[in-house]
Amino acid sequence: MLKPHPKLISTILFLVFTATAFCQTGSLPGDAEKVKPDDKTNSRVSSIKIGVNYSNNNVFMGRADTVRTPAIIPQVKYTLAAGIYFSASLNVLPQQKKKKLDGGDISAGYNIDITDDLSAGASYSKLFYNKASTQVGSSISSTFNANLSYDFGDILTTALSADYNLNTKGINNDIFLNLGISHDFMVNGVFGDSDLFLVSPSITLNTGTENFYDSYLQRKNIKNAKRTAAQNKVIAQYTSQLSQYKILDYELSIPVEYKTGSLIFQFTPTYAVVGNTLPKAITARLSDSTSIFYFETGVALKF
Repeated sequence: MLKPHPKLISTILFLVFTATAFCQTGSLPGDAEKVKPDDKTNSRVSSIKIGVNYSNNNVFMGRADTVRTPAIIPQVKYTLAAGIYFSASLNVLPQQKKKKLDGGDISAGYNIDITDDLSAGASYSKLFYNKASTQVGSSISSTFNANLSYDFGDILTTALSADYNLNTKGINNDIFLNLGISHDFMVNGVFGDSDLFLVSPSITLNTGTENFYDSYLQRKNIKNAKRTAAQNKVIAQYTSQLSQYKILDYELSIPVEYKTGSLIFQFTPTYAVVGNTLPKAITARLSDSTSIFYFETGVALKF
């Protein structure tokens, strides 16, 4: 199992906070409405984007279920020339024998270019999950997101994003603050005059509360399982700290996109390093990985 080296973590934090302070604040998209590489080259015209993605595992803030959960995700997004957009997606689990439709979401938002380098956005997403869903974030019912992004010339794009998540009844709400930096490598005319190849290596720091994980522990029946008094004490101590604001994970990703005409192909591998791991008393039935690799790929048409 790979363990993050202290120097690696220090370097990531240094890069993230230095870039954010030096280049002012920028925007890191939230989970519900992540800025895709092709959105960075949008002109102010109305557009509709229809596509389908495949994710090899459901990972939320560095947390994943014990069983790998691949998903097929049909998506549609309509963007007005003014920057207002509406989107929707579904989560279909191909490995499930029953109830393959695990959930979905509908979103509305607004993006604006304040200057040539500074952009901002805000969105609201309503999420739906199957009652039997084992996704780590399936307690989330709604998400409010606000973000800023600043391009420091052709060197770096810095990002800051804030999410406020409403959880299902009985679970406290969560707040997340995400910081990140990225750099775009673009090549035009790879196979034709109108195509575009884009690679955007990025480093992300996710921080926030973990009340969503309390709901997950309840669904996995971890809190009610028969254990020794000492084990139950460790579990109670851990769950009592889920409302505390902490570093959740560090993510290294390399989004790759190829666009030719209206056709878009994308592939995003991500390596996440968990900020605070589970206590040993409850890792027997839960994922205790200190790091996790996952990817998402897809194809879309944009008109």
